[in-house]
Amino acid sequence: MDNELPKYRMNCTLTFGDVYGQIIVWLIVIFIALATTLAIWSSTRQPFAFLTLGIVLVISLPFLVFAFVTTLLNRIEFIPLEEEESAPRFSLERPSESTPKPSASPS
Repeated sequence: MDNELPKYRMNCTLTFGDVYGQIIVWLIVIFIALATTLAIWSSTRQPFAFLTLGIVLVISLPFLVFAFVTTLLNRIEFIPLEEEESAPRFSLERPSESTPKPSASPS
């Protein structure tokens, strides 16, 4: 029994408030990129406008994913289970009664 691995329970405490600020910051970045695209939009600079928007999105998306993943991993905790919690308590036997009931005798 000493060679058994200890059992753990995974508990995730992530809430929407943990990532709310990250979403707001990324939305601000997106709106600034769209404003920049509209600012340099003209008939001769359309490729540069699309390129600016694409670069901002491609560069900012990995940072957003990294922030989400690290926040999620920081909110996961493993709690060791006690010996009586880890062992399942299933039994096929009926629970014994402390006082036996008198049986009805046919008369």
